Amino acid sequence: MKRPFKKEKRLHPRLSHNLPLKVAANGYDFTTTTQNISCLGAYCRINKYVPPFTRVMIKLDLPAAKAKSSNYQLDCKGVIVRSEDDASGGFNIAIFFNAIKDDQRKKISQYISRFLPAESSSPTL
Repeated sequence: MKRPFKKEKRLHPRLSHNLPLKVAANGYDFTTTTQNISCLGAYCRINKYVPPFTRVMIKLDLPAAKAKSSNYQLDCKGVIVRSEDDASGGFNIAIFFNAIKDDQRKKISQYISRFLPAESSSPTL
């Protein structure tokens, strides 16, 4: 008997949201927005080439869950793991958060989970 097909699920899902992001690398400061984010890292576009394995400082603002609450500001360290030319100019970079506190990682996960569909409790056939 064949087993039913199961969808691949990421352990740490990515969310395609534009969040304000500041990246400091090699004496340059970039203000940009995320193209996607997970609790492990972010993907964004900057206007100068920064090579892979470059260490970076990250400042990220996560919107509050409630309108009257203040945004959560996250400061952590990361490393660029991929840098690609963008056809429209600039460079797309993937950043791995390599020095982030557990409570900060949890805040990102909580933010992302607000936008993910709820898990169905019924079995998949």
